[in-house]
Amino acid sequence: MPRRAKRYATRAGFASYATSAALVLALAGTVTGCTGSSGGEDDKDGKPGGASASSSAAAPGKYDSLPEPCGTVGTSRLRDMLPGAAAAEDESGEENTAAPSTGPDPLEGEASATYDTDRSVGCRWKSATTLGTRHLSVQFERVVSYDPSVSDDEQAERLYGEKARKAGISGTPGPASGGPDPGKTPDGHASPTAGDGPDSSADPDSSADPDKATDAPPSPTAEEDVAPRALEDIGDAAYLDDALHTADSGLHRDITLVFRTANVIATVEYDQWVTDKHRIPDSHELQKKARELAAQLAGRFEKD
Repeated sequence: MPRRAKRYATRAGFASYATSAALVLALAGTVTGCTGSSGGEDDKDGKPGGASASSSAAAPGKYDSLPEPCGTVGTSRLRDMLPGAAAAEDESGEENTAAPSTGPDPLEGEASATYDTDRSVGCRWKSATTLGTRHLSVQFERVVSYDPSVSDDEQAERLYGEKARKAGISGTPGPASGGPDPGKTPDGHASPTAGDGPDSSADPDSSADPDKATDAPPSPTAEEDVAPRALEDIGDAAYLDDALHTADSGLHRDITLVFRTANVIATVEYDQWVTDKHRIPDSHELQKKARELAAQLAGRFEKD
């Protein structure tokens, strides 16, 4: 072979070898990159993964799912809290004052719309009588922290604190000291009303509530402050808000009870509307029933 041709062949060989070596190195880098990213997949809550994140991340929350909301309240308790719904099932009873129903069974409840049943669920019930209407709803929110240095429980505690502050609730458990006078209703918030005196039977649904007396767990008395306040013995923290509204077309009292257990925040909303504005809904009765339900729900979580 001529010397010039041999020189060109040698150069072509070196060029081919260099190209092959570069290709091998590029492929090796790609494989290494893919292998290194395989451990960085997010968990089901979308939290950032990877070895560096997991080594310093706070512990996950106690709960990773939520209960089916419409099944968390038993039939007997619904009958107690929604007398009109109970009366609707027994049309032959002489105490039946239920308004005609055209919808589904009021004791079954209606689930709230949600995009992720592991993060937020709820259910609501309604009962109507010729004397008024009652609504009940329960909502559960599972809190997830996306800050590796903050646990789910800590994030839930922060969110609960924000809710309590917006409601004007003192951070000290038990009845708020120095709170509103029980005989007044500043800013629409309720305290003992006409239902506490001799006319307590004015509650339009009281005849359908046989368990209103003494065999139930302790409830607020006429001497106890029933103003909005923090509560003890329900979850890790709890508060209750009570507001009487008289400016609407119908007079109504709204009870909101919020409690936190680990990384779940639960909200119980219970209200009573009356058509006769001389019959003020009884704060003691509504608070008592809301507290009993909240205690039951908190106990359900603690057993899980």
